[in-house]
Order: sequence, then structure tokens, then C-alpha cells
Amino acid sequence: MTDPTGRGPLLLLSGRANRPLAEEMGELLGHSVDTCTIRDFADREIFVRIDRNARGRDVFVIQPTVAPAENTVELLLLIDAAHRASAERVTAVVPYFGYGRQDRKDQPRVAIGAKLMANMLVAAGADRVVSIDFHQHQIQGFFDIPVDHLYAAPVLTEYFREKKIQDLVVVAPDVGSAKMARGFAKRLDATFAIIDKRRPEANASEVLNVVGDVDGRNCLLVDDLVDTGGTLTNAVHALKDRGAGNVYAMATHALLSGPAVERLSSAPLEEFVVTNTIHIPEERRFPALKVLSVAELLANAVTYIHSNESVSQLFEIRDEDDE
Repeated sequence: MTDPTGRGPLLLLSGRANRPLAEEMGELLGHSVDTCTIRDFADREIFVRIDRNARGRDVFVIQPTVAPAENTVELLLLIDAAHRASAERVTAVVPYFGYGRQDRKDQPRVAIGAKLMANMLVAAGADRVVSIDFHQHQIQGFFDIPVDHLYAAPVLTEYFREKKIQDLVVVAPDVGSAKMARGFAKRLDATFAIIDKRRPEANASEVLNVVGDVDGRNCLLVDDLVDTGGTLTNAVHALKDRGAGNVYAMATHALLSGPAVERLSSAPLEEFVVTNTIHIPEERRFPALKVLSVAELLANAVTYIHSNESVSQLFEIRDEDDE
């Protein structure tokens, strides 16, 4: 069925990085994601073929660019295949945008990985990008095509509002997450605290001080992503050492690399709430982990983009501090 605006029929393509999320989106949209063939050759090269007619269609390719790098290559191949199949428009739906932490040249002779990823998506033939919670907002400016930068805040905020936690303090685990944490504190009618830490080397951190009153209070640590879990577990122990009550944590993207599961499952965490922008296999889950779905958020974005409606209505929960 062709959209009344004249846009070609919608076609969903999904890579293999987060198939469950893509299938959930497909159910909400009423469209199958079983529309392409993807397999590996013996030498691990990736083969991609679109199994439906894509000519003149509005194509949405769903794939987070989480490690390994083959996931990024798979996304690029899907975009290229759709572009070469004469799709009217190709939108890359990238729930987690990898290499987002490499957004500047902070030391000599290093690459700006986030800019390179943006260039590759455009070069492959993407006409638009949809993503959730970039590590830095300025990454939107790395693209020369429209970007819809969505926020997981509505999903996460609703969950914690329903819990009705008393005497809540929203805590930023470092300076970089302070702005995000302040926004959640405002939405949850909570007070705000921040942890002063230093990072002696990559994927390592140590707490120097906690700025704010956490003694006898319930605390909610807020960050955009959790990688090895070192920063988060150090923050949990620091809060407990300073008399905090129950400690909760939430993050949009759960990378859970290396020792993260062991660290977090042994930390005195009441609950660790994340979204499913990245697929977490059963063997990487633990009792305190709670996974919320962003499928409806992304499906709504696809619907609005396809029908040429404003995506800004998905940002209603944002306040001025998030601009």
C-alpha cells in the first residue's frame, strides 16, 4: 500500500546484530523483517541479498553498530544493496551508534572514529539516520544527511516513576553524564549528586569524591552506556560507603564487555535497568538486570518518517536543559 503522501511502500530490512528488536518493531509496524538473506562465506566475508522488490520503496535498515566490526559492514552492505536496487529512500535505523566515544582528537595521531562511521553510512547510500542517545550530541553534526536523534528518557523515566522510589537522589557517575542526570532528576522530582572520578587509563576509573547528600537516601545512577562496568561498580560502592540506601542504576546502551557481568552481578545493586538497543543474550543476563524495550519508540519514528510527519513529537518529555 502506497502512503497518501506519495512515499513509496515501506520495506523493513534487518541485520543480524539485534534481530529480536527488529522483529518487535516489525510486529508493531505490521511489516515482516524477513526480507533479505544474509550469510557468511567460508572466509567470513558477508553476503547480502534483498529478497523483495525494493524499487521505489521507502527502505528502513535496522542494525546497531555494536562490536564486532562485521555488524557495521553488514549495515553498510544492506544500505548499498537497497541503494543499488533503486530504493526511493534508505534510512539507517541504528539503535546504538558505535564509535561514538571517538568523537574528537583528544591526543596526537588518533582517528575520529565517530566522523568516519558517519562518512561511511553516507557513502554507502543512506539518505537519513535514526539513532538513540548518541554519546555526544554533536555527533549529529558529523552527518551531511538528516539525523533523527531520539532519547530513551521517556521509556526509562516512565519505569522509575511507576516504582515511586522515596527519598531519591539521581547521581551522575562522572562529569560527562551530569547533564543527562540533571534532566532525570528534574523529571523524577529527585535531588541531584555527582561523583568526581579520575580515569588513569582506558576502561579504568577511581572515585575521588561524591558531591551531594546521599546519606540514608535511595540513589539512581544514570549514564548513557555501560561498557566494562568499572565506573558503575566503583560508583555503587562509593555511594554505599557514604551511607546510601538502595542503589539503582540505568543506562540506555548495555555493552557489558569483558568482566562487566561479573562486576555488576556482584555489586550491591538493587536493580540495573537498560534498554534493548543492544541485544543481550541470556548467558549475559543476571538477576538484577532489567531490560526495557525501545521498539515502540523506534517504530513510531519509522511511522512518522515514512508518512512525512514531524518526529519531534517523540521528544515531548525533553526539557530545556536537554537542548
